[in-house]
Amino acid sequence: MRTYDQTNMAIIAANRFGYGLRAGDDLAPEQAKIWLKQGLMAPMFDKQLPSTTNMMATIAKNRMEKRRLKDDAQQLDSDKKRYPRQQHLAFLEHQFNSLIHAEHTIQWRLLAFFANHFSVTAQNDLMWVLAPALERDAIAPNLLGTFEALLLAVIKHPAMLIYLNNERSFGPNSKLGRRGKGMNENLAREILELHTLGVDGGYSQTDVIELAKAITGWSVANPVKENSAGFRFRDKGHEPGQRQLLGATYRQTGQSQGEAMLTTLARHPATRHHLCVKLARHFIADEPSEILVREMEEAWLQSGGAIKQVMLALIDSAESWKPARQKFKTPHEFVFSSLRLLQPPTIATKRLASALKQLGQQPHKAGSPAGYPDTEADWLGAKALMTRIDWATLAAGRYRRNADELMQTALADSASERTYNKVIRAESRAQATTLLLLSPEFQRR
Repeated sequence: MRTYDQTNMAIIAANRFGYGLRAGDDLAPEQAKIWLKQGLMAPMFDKQLPSTTNMMATIAKNRMEKRRLKDDAQQLDSDKKRYPRQQHLAFLEHQFNSLIHAEHTIQWRLLAFFANHFSVTAQNDLMWVLAPALERDAIAPNLLGTFEALLLAVIKHPAMLIYLNNERSFGPNSKLGRRGKGMNENLAREILELHTLGVDGGYSQTDVIELAKAITGWSVANPVKENSAGFRFRDKGHEPGQRQLLGATYRQTGQSQGEAMLTTLARHPATRHHLCVKLARHFIADEPSEILVREMEEAWLQSGGAIKQVMLALIDSAESWKPARQKFKTPHEFVFSSLRLLQPPTIATKRLASALKQLGQQPHKAGSPAGYPDTEADWLGAKALMTRIDWATLAAGRYRRNADELMQTALADSASERTYNKVIRAESRAQATTLLLLSPEFQRR
């Protein structure tokens, strides 16, 4: 009888913390933790991709030209019309290739986690370029630093300010407010409810209003009128006076008032707990153990909120290495772990983005600041499973591989006898690969 061993640490490391092994990869089980820690690095983006400010400036100029040509027989150049979607696809192509071909993917999984934690939705031309730019220019550079630095970078990024309508939020007693410009609470509410304390974090509606006042004037420069792009603090729109948040008084003025509040929120015990639970839920189990969460919180506390130290605690915890596969792969995880295994010679970015849309997890289209869900119940519906079957069948037929070798790479000796027999007894190579991709062991991590 075939040996069935679920405790292979190499397989657990690659699938639980990343997007699985590539065809031909050979990771020694005793090296699994070291290998994971080596992968904790800043994700490397293509330097040829334009910056946030460059893309904002280009779109502003194209919009101005479009208005100028409105009553003219001429039409805006087709390349300028397609610019937002082209740039979005360029970012996707880079990320898709990185996920499929990189040796280490734990850093890309961590990036995906925080991109979803700070979710923004591409809902117009500008947001099509700003959504991926938020990941590249705000999240990635701060991915392994302190949560405090990450929070400040994200909240100041144009993607977040525009998505949650803060770029035109002005205090009622500010100079701009007295001219009829209103205040918006959206960003402040999501910072408290989603980004920091959590829905049960003990804040009140008064706290929402006070934080909203503190970040009035946090806006975005107009590339055409102001000859700059990116974050801009508009002092004339900032609500004057001291603020109260969670019982503490903030006497700072201007931009520093909001920064001080965000720093306090980033360091708050409720934020520490909220983030550690979410990280443990994302990587390990829908209902992570209290022991694991405590270990991560202790690392957070001792390091001053250093995300890398929290991740090292996650990797080192015995709770993270339990053999049972406790997480059902999201569509994103399923697709990219499959493609890493299949190693296609080329990818069609539009086709792959369309597949993710069909599977319910289109990049940058969560449609809510809460992002996409991260638990089994949200992805295990009958229709969702049928879509997975269709995609797996299509992928297996398109990328013909030796399924027995793929099974050894993906599952090693953790494949059950039933799965093993189904794969090796399949009628064709394509059918064998399909059965492997749809096996309970491959669907879970």
